[in-house]
Amino acid sequence: MEFQTMAQLGDTIKGVIEIHEGTVRVLSPALVSGDLIDRLVHTAVFHEKTEMRGVARWIIKMIAPEMGIHLASIQPLYDAMGRGEVTGFTVPAVNVRAMAYDSARALFRAANKDQVGAVILEIAKSEMGYTNQSPAEYAAVITAAALREKFTGPLFIQGDHFQANAKKFKEDAKKEVEGLRQLIKQAVSAGFFNIDIDASTLVDLDRPNLVEQQRDNFEVGADLTKVVRESEPSGITISVGGEIGEVGGKNSTVEEFETYIQNYLIALGPGKVGMSKVSVQTGTSHGGVPMPDGTVAKVKLDFNVLETISKVAREKYGLSGAVQHGASTLPLDLFHRFPETKTAEIHLATEFQNMVYEQMPANLKEKIYAYLYTACKDEMKSGQSDEQFLYKARKKAIGPFKRELWGLPESDRQRIGKALEERFSLLFSKLKVGNSRDVICKFVKKVTVSFALRDEIAAAEAEPKGTPAPKADDNPLAD
Repeated sequence: MEFQTMAQLGDTIKGVIEIHEGTVRVLSPALVSGDLIDRLVHTAVFHEKTEMRGVARWIIKMIAPEMGIHLASIQPLYDAMGRGEVTGFTVPAVNVRAMAYDSARALFRAANKDQVGAVILEIAKSEMGYTNQSPAEYAAVITAAALREKFTGPLFIQGDHFQANAKKFKEDAKKEVEGLRQLIKQAVSAGFFNIDIDASTLVDLDRPNLVEQQRDNFEVGADLTKVVRESEPSGITISVGGEIGEVGGKNSTVEEFETYIQNYLIALGPGKVGMSKVSVQTGTSHGGVPMPDGTVAKVKLDFNVLETISKVAREKYGLSGAVQHGASTLPLDLFHRFPETKTAEIHLATEFQNMVYEQMPANLKEKIYAYLYTACKDEMKSGQSDEQFLYKARKKAIGPFKRELWGLPESDRQRIGKALEERFSLLFSKLKVGNSRDVICKFVKKVTVSFALRDEIAAAEAEPKGTPAPKADDNPLAD
């Protein structure tokens, strides 16, 4: 599927795409076919030579603006929400893990059908590891999927949970924060113009008052926001998110939010653009809680937390509102409540991964499960059923089995894509983002960003060689 040599790539794009002295121009948009995009994206992901991967990614990102797609920040929309000019929907942020290209294509088909512009595609720091997707690769894959489905308008790619590890922070705070600084720079360079900073893991509820409990959180958040501002391209203000309560912990309060945001703004300093939203804890957990039979336990979600914090965030601080994590495994009959409570954004991931596993051929699933019993056997807990173990561990097969998942027969990929497309459409309807493309284009203006070929090649060269082996998560996240 992928281009084997640079000469083969050059011959194929001749007369369609022109490359000259670091620029890329589409000569014939009508000839930017599905087959060409398919070959470019497979080269961008799977070619053994870093130069070929880098060139393919660069071409994908550089032709996007000429085909009506521009990588963008959702900040202008969230500013409008903070001013009360936009309301009535909750923006879905979808973590694309397994079969990233086909999954994203399904999302863009649903978005085109429902005229959805208010949607974010994201990947967390932890997911980059176990799915074997670097920021540079991920941005190219998502952009290619948008091109393949002829999606147009702003394309929002987000770094989700750029998270500080509490244990490593205690051991060496400077080293841990520096790692996050470098990740932010890599992500922004790749085209991530929306970054969620998560230092909520550093909140210490044993400290004597709210300020001290949140201190490491808001100080690290302000420090990393400055890195974002220093890294963002000309003409774009990157949307930055913060978090006050680690998902799975105690529910957040208005007092915690105000303590966090007030001190964050002080630490950030005058004249600096701060965050656009804040994630809160409402009673959910990442990925849901699997029961012994493999089903997911019901949760009691406190919508009052979302509603009250969102109201204060907008009216007092001009933010878009609160963000809900860990929601994809919630019952569908709850999703209409998010727009009703004016929740700004909702993060969705595990359910789509589950759907891929439900729809994949039985022989591949059996092969993956056999692999997990060996590769992740040290993670099986006492008293845990096989179903519980596999539910938690199977995300770690996505990276090692990436080529096999991407290479499924067309009939299997179409079946999985159709199921995902239907679910995306249903969620878009529940979250009221249908027909949001016009409002997105009203506030988010086109800014063309030029990507450097040398940066794409360097990013490819920095990627791990071979297939990564699963390892225990420092802090496993699965929305």
